[in-house]
Amino acid sequence: MGKYSFEAGIFDMDGVITKTAIVHSDAWKLVFDECLKEKADSEGQPFEEFTHEDYLNFVDGKPRLKGIKSFLESRGINRPLGNPEDVPPEKTIYAIGNRKNEKFQEVLKTNGVEVYKPCIELINDLKKNGIKIGVVSSSKNCQFILEAAGVLDLFDTRVDGVISEEMGLEGKPEGDIFVQATTNLGTLPSRSVVFEDAISGVQAGRNGGFAFVVGVARSDNIEALNKNGADAVITSFSALSLDRIQEWFDKKPVSLFDCWNDKKLIETSYAKFKGDKDDLTINPQYFKIPESIFKSDKKIVFFLDYDGTLTPIVDRPQDALINEQMRELVKSLSIRFTTAIVSGRMREDVEKLAGVEGIFYAGSHGFDIRGIGVSMIHPKAKETIPVVDKVTEVLKTALSGIEGVIIEEKKFSVAVHYRLVKAEECSKIKEFVGKVVADNDALRLMNGKMVFEILPAIDWNKGKAVRWIMKALNLSWEEHTVFYFGDDTTDEDAFRAVSSRGVGILVSEKEKQSAAQFRLVNPDEVAKLFQQLVSG
Repeated sequence: MGKYSFEAGIFDMDGVITKTAIVHSDAWKLVFDECLKEKADSEGQPFEEFTHEDYLNFVDGKPRLKGIKSFLESRGINRPLGNPEDVPPEKTIYAIGNRKNEKFQEVLKTNGVEVYKPCIELINDLKKNGIKIGVVSSSKNCQFILEAAGVLDLFDTRVDGVISEEMGLEGKPEGDIFVQATTNLGTLPSRSVVFEDAISGVQAGRNGGFAFVVGVARSDNIEALNKNGADAVITSFSALSLDRIQEWFDKKPVSLFDCWNDKKLIETSYAKFKGDKDDLTINPQYFKIPESIFKSDKKIVFFLDYDGTLTPIVDRPQDALINEQMRELVKSLSIRFTTAIVSGRMREDVEKLAGVEGIFYAGSHGFDIRGIGVSMIHPKAKETIPVVDKVTEVLKTALSGIEGVIIEEKKFSVAVHYRLVKAEECSKIKEFVGKVVADNDALRLMNGKMVFEILPAIDWNKGKAVRWIMKALNLSWEEHTVFYFGDDTTDEDAFRAVSSRGVGILVSEKEKQSAAQFRLVNPDEVAKLFQQLVSG
């Protein structure tokens, strides 16, 4: 890996790269003025034109059909929805939307479109340093706009309204289009940066599990962007450089107990990234001291990993037994707070090991979830069970001669533990496991603590499991403080999902780079924190 550990920058188009709001406003004016003139003529009334205030109040930022309907109703005009293929003279909402497409392209051809030059400068800088660039947009005119602006060739991939429709991708605030862009670029959200100016866009970046979500404040909306998932907000692209972005990827969580009521220690940990730039704001969530977070008026939700968090890491998975003190603490927590255990183990196994009733359990890295009255097995994961079974048998046969290797079958995945394997044999295991996964498009590989995890190649992880449980329980980020405790690489997806709108706590004896905000040294410190909470 070169100087920079991040591999991709994913840019929204409208409002980030291009100044297309004016083009949209002008196109809507042409279309709506036609409707308003027709109304005025038929009623013998003065013509009242469509204004920029109308654009902001009724159209801007809204789904197209909803925006058309709301504006027409504001002027006393009622039109049926009609059909998607309608065009004038049909008097339907769809016909108006399609007419707007025509006018938009006319305005674009006549007036062109401006770009935000500092954004283009950053993109060029990223490209010069080997960083891949993607553009995302819900607009079906994305390619046309970028061509008109003369910047289409800057992008290594494009995921726009046309492509999203063809692939059946969910729109914002889901992260599908952003994640698809990273897939096209051959990288992952965990190694990528998102640049977005819309609330739904920063939500999508957060929901997609991106390592760094940058809000671009083109108006007075810094607070809203932070509140909805931005790690940092810029008012000018000059606030960011490649080195500054790398600082974010290099950050390490601070000791939770050391900064329990010490804000200065937290501020120091972000000082190098923040620098002296006034046009860059770090999300205020990151500067809250633990004491105030736990004492806030928000309801608390706990998501807990099992191995390495509730019990120490052991040589053999079957020996990872939770002690009675920790079990009782988790029971006490679950009485006061919503609690779930999210583990790489099979759900049935972790339920038996933890022995705490009445809470949610997510097993197999979130592919299998069950709580009181609610359960879910990821449908696509079911389809890969035969593939996983076949690969498991291949691994057993090929690795059986290596002393100390442990193959853990998990129904939806399989883990190859090599903690007890001689150092000189580990490279053989790594090479073979890598080849098995490379030869099967239905699988993906994840490296954990002395373990290789082979999982279905599905866009699903512990972070998505956290969101699924929250939705099932009707828990909102606004009303709840969500904590996720974990110790391993597989927990980083969850840390990224909760960061900036919840709290990630890494359990690790060593300081290391992580998307978590705070660190506890070991399960004993986890127990100490739980004891404080149930006794307080």
